Amino acid sequence: MTGENCVKQEQVNHERLPPTIEECSRILCDLRKYGVCTIDNFLGAELGNAILLEVKCLYSSQIFRDGQLVRNSAASTSIRNDKVLFVHGNEPWSANINKFIATLEKSLLQYAIVPTNKFLGDYNIKRRTKAMVSCYPGNGTYYRKHVDNPNGDGRRLTCLYYLNKDWDDEKMGGTLRIFPSEHKDIVANISPIFDRLVLFWSDRRNPHEVLPAFKDRFAITVWYCD
Repeated sequence: MTGENCVKQEQVNHERLPPTIEECSRILCDLRKYGVCTIDNFLGAELGNAILLEVKCLYSSQIFRDGQLVRNSAASTSIRNDKVLFVHGNEPWSANINKFIATLEKSLLQYAIVPTNKFLGDYNIKRRTKAMVSCYPGNGTYYRKHVDNPNGDGRRLTCLYYLNKDWDDEKMGGTLRIFPSEHKDIVANISPIFDRLVLFWSDRRNPHEVLPAFKDRFAITVWYCD
């Protein structure tokens, strides 16, 4: 079963404005200092809404599968119990998700080429993964503390895009909690609010977890690899 039922979702033509030098500098500073940064209002309401509707349509099509652990490619609900769907970026039934992937790629290129802003300069980024569209069904689902790339699988930068409108962490949970290893006294609690992009290094510098969610929580994750 695929997502053909979602082909008729409205497609939004949207071009994100190029980032300012100030925005690029802030991203660079946060990644260098903390290993993580957030960018709010990344795509804007129109495209963000279209992506959310598309994701909800795909989720209702029952084509999501249990999230798996990389080390054994098996589902393990004691560690994570989200539902996921992988998207290449050219499927006819994910036009708006595809637009997000293309915009993300263009934006990362822009962040990296502004003078003095070489935050990917230590890595020879060659490719990205498929996009992982995820839902934490709102019944206390979670992802225990983990590292995306603990053993050098090539993933360097984690890019998380959130789609959750009117999100209240106190009532709904689902907070992304990051433990920057280079700052033992800091814990970053990041709310998965609508149209927020989060960037962080994928290696052991950033153990993180998703706290139990009590409302359906949607996100799209893309990893960039060397």
